[in-house]
Amino acid sequence: MIQNATKARLIDGEAVFGCFVRYAEPALAEFTAMQGWDFLVFDGEHGTLQPREIEELCRAAELRGVTPMARVTTNEAHVILRFLDTGLHGVHVPWVNSPAEAEQAVRSVKYQPRGQRGLAGTRASDWGMTEPIADYTRRANRETLVVAQIETRAAVDAIEEYTAIEGIDVLFIGPNDLSHSLGHPGEISHPDVVAAMDRVTGVVVASDKTLGTFVGSAAAARDWLDRGARYIATGTDGFLRDGMRDYLAQVRS
Repeated sequence: MIQNATKARLIDGEAVFGCFVRYAEPALAEFTAMQGWDFLVFDGEHGTLQPREIEELCRAAELRGVTPMARVTTNEAHVILRFLDTGLHGVHVPWVNSPAEAEQAVRSVKYQPRGQRGLAGTRASDWGMTEPIADYTRRANRETLVVAQIETRAAVDAIEEYTAIEGIDVLFIGPNDLSHSLGHPGEISHPDVVAAMDRVTGVVVASDKTLGTFVGSAAAARDWLDRGARYIATGTDGFLRDGMRDYLAQVRS
């Protein structure tokens, strides 16, 4: 693992910008990385990506100097292990619904003494060929980015406890799943959803954790930056959709 440039920027107080990628196509990942993103998130939750494919996507991102991340399928140690063994520099863990589950996520990501991640000679450790394995584990613990997704009422209610958990770097609001949890699927502007996001925002910004979220537009990203978020993600699907529709609307008008 090389230095995690995205984590370094967050530590320095900078904002970082990334893009979710759902497709098992390294050329598309490389092309996307070349546009100037700080990180790419390969989506193993809402998509079909598996660790074998993510390993190739990692290489594409690293080739262009972009931090490779992935959203894992679920908050289980064996799942997180298989994703991280591909060489990812960090993970999004979805549906982290309690402080105990947040602690479980951290322990699944980190090696001893903080965690219990399984250790082997894989791509993540350069197959044990470039440095002593003890040095690798210390560096991996320091560099790997842990993003816990806040997506339910239970998580919102307990957000103060999340900010006290050592090893979580980013608390990431998932607007769509949060709206669903609150009984307003897809209505991210509903007063109940806005109030929940405001509560998370106030607590996280006042802590030593980074606030993150998903946005659908540059205007939304600017609004969240003004509110204190510094880890902003969007999706390739929106760019593909909007670019194609705009082009076709113009040529067919």
